Amino acid sequence: MKILIACEFSGIVREAFRKKGHNAWSCDLLPSEIYGKHYKIDVFDVIDDGWDMMIAHPPCTRLANSGGRWMNTPPKGKTIGKMWREFNESVEFYNKLRNAPIEKKAIENPVMHRYAIDLLGKINRHIVQPWWFGERAFKATGFELYGLPKLKPTNKLVPPKPGTKEHKKWSFIHRMPPSKDRWKNRSRTFRGIAEAMADQWG
Repeated sequence: MKILIACEFSGIVREAFRKKGHNAWSCDLLPSEIYGKHYKIDVFDVIDDGWDMMIAHPPCTRLANSGGRWMNTPPKGKTIGKMWREFNESVEFYNKLRNAPIEKKAIENPVMHRYAIDLLGKINRHIVQPWWFGERAFKATGFELYGLPKLKPTNKLVPPKPGTKEHKKWSFIHRMPPSKDRWKNRSRTFRGIAEAMADQWG
């Protein structure tokens, strides 16, 4: 299949599909961290190129419920007007991915705040965890699916009890300290999930 991995700079999902023999390409404004078939351009410049499947990871900062409070009380350095402009751009971007002329689609999305739900509608999210696929980590990841089945766990681990040292280790995504690359480190797809996508959707 010809597969577009939209908004991916890591190359992790792309390479999982390519190992299965698919013609998979990633696309992002950033260069790929893993050498391979990558478009360093706006995804909408290639979205009409006859893809059989798209797995998209659009920016979710302005849609996520965790940032809903900023829509009325903006963080330092931002204005309410700027927050709403960025929010509306995020909604438009998500909708353009949703309406792409590709039969099979998986669009990653967060738990959304009420303003996003008002514009995008309540999304039937398929949620997975890395530890369902052999990864010692917590990171609930939601997808809106079109023409694709829900992912089935492949190597479900037993998560450690809350309050233990091991539980803290598994929570490293949420416990990352602020840094310029924090968003990048939090956004990479876990290899176990990528491999499950390639096995089950490919």
